[in-house]
Amino acid sequence: MISARPYIRSVYLDDESLKEKTDYPYGIPAVRHCEEITFHPDVTFFIGENGSGKSTLLEAIAVAYGFNPEGGTKSARFEVHNTHSDLHSHLKISKSFKIPGDAYFLRAESFYNVATKAEEFGVLRSYGGKSLHAQSHGEAFLSTLMHKLTGNGIYLLDEPEAALSPARQLTALSLIHQLTQQDSQFIIATHSPIIMAYPNARMYEFGDWGVREVSYKETEHYLISRSFLENPEVSLKLLMENEKNDYNKNQ
Repeated sequence: MISARPYIRSVYLDDESLKEKTDYPYGIPAVRHCEEITFHPDVTFFIGENGSGKSTLLEAIAVAYGFNPEGGTKSARFEVHNTHSDLHSHLKISKSFKIPGDAYFLRAESFYNVATKAEEFGVLRSYGGKSLHAQSHGEAFLSTLMHKLTGNGIYLLDEPEAALSPARQLTALSLIHQLTQQDSQFIIATHSPIIMAYPNARMYEFGDWGVREVSYKETEHYLISRSFLENPEVSLKLLMENEKNDYNKNQ
């Protein structure tokens, strides 16, 4: 029997001429040099520095798949800030033969808007029954992961670690794993070396070269975090000395 997952199998830019454009978002190397990206049935990570294009591409995939640009379910239709690009209209998405039973797009930067609309639309029961605004940012995120995501679904998460302590990130990892065991697929843009440690995931790194597949222990996120935690005193000393030297050069 052919597996239903991944629900989203692959994505690519369907117009080669767009790669010659230099305006946003097509001037971003990861967009300009984007070849076909294939997704893991369980978890795929987009990683990279700020401005590398990982969230831009994730947003475009979400909109092309039918999500509201600001997040929520596919049925959520509201607009607080229209800031998304037209990249979604130039993406070709290869989908599974099976439609997932659940779907959600969670993005940190506009989650407040989603929480507000959840109250206005009277759908708080599906988030655990408690106002998301009456909880801390992290608690609201976890309530969404625990209650709103019900399994057999496709879930796109943009920097879910933004509101979560390290301990809560581990909780999020556990919830993600539970959902993958319930026939779910995740595509996650993240900076967190804890979140991206999920085993057997596919990982794409975004940078000046475009997009490339990497392993967890090859990432700067892992290498820098390990180096710092193994010897924070030396790391801080080197950092402070470099800052001082840079300051003196600019005087």
